[in-house]
Amino acid sequence: MNHVAWSFTGFYLSAVCFLDCTLLSKVSRLSLGDNIVSLNGKWQLVNSNSTFSISAEVPGCVHTALQRQGVISDPYYRFNDLAYRWISLDNWTYTTSFSLPACVEGKGKVVLVFEGVDTISTISLNGVTIGTTDNMFRRYDFDVTGLLKNQENILQVFIMSAVAYASQKSQAHTGYRVPPDCPPPVQKGECHVNFIRKAQSSFSWDWGPSFPTLGIWKGVRLEVFNSFRVLSFTTSPKYNSSWSVEVELFFDVAVASKGLVHISIPLLLSEAEFQLSLTPGQGEKFFILQVNQFQNVSLWWPFGHGDQRLYNLEINVKLDSGETFKAQRMVAFRTVELVQELIPSSPGLSFYFRINGKPIFLKGSNWIPVHAFQDQVTTDMITVLLRSAQKANMNALRVWGGGVYEQDFFYNLCDMYGIMIWQDFMFACALYPTEKDFIQTVRDEITQQVRRLKSHPSVVVWSGNNENEAAIATDWFNISVADRPLYVKDYVNLYVNNIRDIVLQEDSTRPFLVSSPTNGVESEREGWVAQDPYDPHYGDTHYYNYFTDCWNWTAFPRTRFASEYGFQSWPSLSTLSKVSVSSDWDFSSNFSAHRQHHEDGNQQMLKQAELHYFLPNSTDPVQRYRDTIYITQVTQAQCVKVQTEFYRRSRSDIIEGKGHTMGTLYWQLNDIWQGPSWSSVEFGGKWKMLHYWAADFYAPVLSVGIEDKGDLLIYAVSDRQSEQHGVKAKVKLYSWSSFNPVCSLESNTTTVKGGGSTLVFQQSISALLSQCGNCTRRSCIATFHLSSAAEPISPHNHIFLSSPRHAEGLQKPNITFTVKDAGVVQNFAVTLHCSFPALYVWLDVDDVPGHFNLNGFLMLSKKTTVIFGAWRPTSIEEITANLHITSLRDVY
Repeated sequence: MNHVAWSFTGFYLSAVCFLDCTLLSKVSRLSLGDNIVSLNGKWQLVNSNSTFSISAEVPGCVHTALQRQGVISDPYYRFNDLAYRWISLDNWTYTTSFSLPACVEGKGKVVLVFEGVDTISTISLNGVTIGTTDNMFRRYDFDVTGLLKNQENILQVFIMSAVAYASQKSQAHTGYRVPPDCPPPVQKGECHVNFIRKAQSSFSWDWGPSFPTLGIWKGVRLEVFNSFRVLSFTTSPKYNSSWSVEVELFFDVAVASKGLVHISIPLLLSEAEFQLSLTPGQGEKFFILQVNQFQNVSLWWPFGHGDQRLYNLEINVKLDSGETFKAQRMVAFRTVELVQELIPSSPGLSFYFRINGKPIFLKGSNWIPVHAFQDQVTTDMITVLLRSAQKANMNALRVWGGGVYEQDFFYNLCDMYGIMIWQDFMFACALYPTEKDFIQTVRDEITQQVRRLKSHPSVVVWSGNNENEAAIATDWFNISVADRPLYVKDYVNLYVNNIRDIVLQEDSTRPFLVSSPTNGVESEREGWVAQDPYDPHYGDTHYYNYFTDCWNWTAFPRTRFASEYGFQSWPSLSTLSKVSVSSDWDFSSNFSAHRQHHEDGNQQMLKQAELHYFLPNSTDPVQRYRDTIYITQVTQAQCVKVQTEFYRRSRSDIIEGKGHTMGTLYWQLNDIWQGPSWSSVEFGGKWKMLHYWAADFYAPVLSVGIEDKGDLLIYAVSDRQSEQHGVKAKVKLYSWSSFNPVCSLESNTTTVKGGGSTLVFQQSISALLSQCGNCTRRSCIATFHLSSAAEPISPHNHIFLSSPRHAEGLQKPNITFTVKDAGVVQNFAVTLHCSFPALYVWLDVDDVPGHFNLNGFLMLSKKTTVIFGAWRPTSIEEITANLHITSLRDVY
């Protein structure tokens, strides 16, 4: 893996308070109307009995405001998620006052826009109730024409406890139960989250805390206009023998008007002008810009398959009255297809994505909310995570359906980085009510979100929910046979008759799946709820098994697409120490139990680890805690590596009708707080061992070694579209007690198929050990890589011939190190020296942010140099003082 220094490009999309008339006139040309008055900034916040009356930022939430004013400490600290439960059980009111700038006087219509309220609110202006909100995920517009004064307008937003509201809605639903009622006790959460359109994980999840937030989490503004405003606009590039871009403008019109719309893509010398006729009310207008056929259009490709070319598209609306609207958007040209078709020698159907006509293997992970308090999510946090995904050779992320639709910045960056997005709608692990008011707010939510996100080339598929088809099909909630048709009817009503119907109307450029996992078109054939949504012959699968030995690749389902799988680990001590005290640093402490929200999760980690490793036994409790964290990360990395490599080499295989795997999205990329989870990146951005390994097992060309029926098999897996000629597998066996290979072999020259998996080496392990003289399964390890023209073309890989706990000759390596400047700004060379071969060599620099070019590795030489790239100014002295080095043999 080559080291590349980190560099971040900033896209800071900040809201500004536009009360100056000059600013107003400038911004209006790039905004959604004639004049915009931002109401973001300082508001007053008071609870139900006025015990607390504080200043609060908008956008923001109650927890953040209380923390910033010193009323509470860090909600993530130790047991504060329970100590601060009272905040979410209270009602809160936001209040602001404002005057209108003179330049907006005399305008014909004024609309008050809330981009996002969390969640249940009643809004009043100058003492008049103007509306309510019941959905965190949608924008609300209120006509306040005639209610405003030039001076001292009072705007109040009364926010009801989401917990109380959800409980009331559940109690009012008397016809039949809508499970689940409450999360498992281990999650320490709140009940009936499925009755409120809010981030489902905010009431708790198995990887996160219960913080049912309240607040005005997105911007607030007044839009003041005479004739019209643009509510939103979309751009949809389409290909039909030539490229065109369909532009859709959504208008709110006060006065009938005529004018012109000019649309252009300057770099492609493409432009057109259209007549515009507007009638009062809300509506949309479609325009099709034909791309100049004499221009060479560069396509947008997923990361690793080509460039991510983006073109600037400009829109200029000019009415006969002189009113104007101007906007710009980056557009990309790409096609996406979800291919579900017959496979020779296999029952069922394929399930893979074709981008620009080429099959693409999706490599990536699942994305959860970056923070429990969305107002604290910064562009830097998102950039670090997406850059980390790309550096681990990922080309796809699934935005999971129990969190939030991410902010625009996230999708903009995915467009730039070539990271494809599997976009869930926000429904997860539950059944949902289908009353008229619930369905209507969902319809508004889906419409707005599809219009907001459909212009992004990174979004390649919509999915209606997370695991809700499986919940009904496999009876998660103990529904009687007699009642099942009722729940299936509700399911179809919500996800098919409403959500799917809206998506198909709004977006014809990408596929829609009703659920994940699903059997795709087979689920549709079976009435949208398949008998077995986990059937590996169709669609995508989720698979978790903490009890079977994760080294046993034969236990994994040979699926068409693996959209969820994984294993837990604990984050580093430096991450945990920010929210704990030294008495917490014990695997059996109350803190460790409290932070674990997955039933028996801590024991599952240790039991899985104990299958192949000795558990840490230091007499120093803090060292034992640090070592136990280390062993959980080793176990997680090894388990996910084995499973992912199995899926990648199954790309070309059809075994007993199963295989043709075309995607792996392990659970999960990021953390929402400092605690044990399935993530590969800790809260704060630090990489776990798994993430370092992901860079290798997601490499464009990969060598995979397995043992099958006593043979060592090595496969070459290639994402490249063209064949690779003249490839050899180079194999070495090392004993645990020596740096010199016991023997070296290489395969015959093989042509490796493009976009597939090719067997390049096969030999009996017993014959191999005999050939290598002094080797036994316990005393030696096999390493290998692929080469072409004597040059390595894949990362180095290895396979254990027995469990490391049975390794004979594995010594404590006595690793020492020196740190020097690497010659690149904020890059440092760490040179390691050891006495014996070392396994799972792990470097940790505590709180110094950054990452190594290599970590968690097998050290088979006396000297190895790795590079640390820091994300902030640091020094040789700081790194030297904070560097901890651990290998497997050091922990017992």
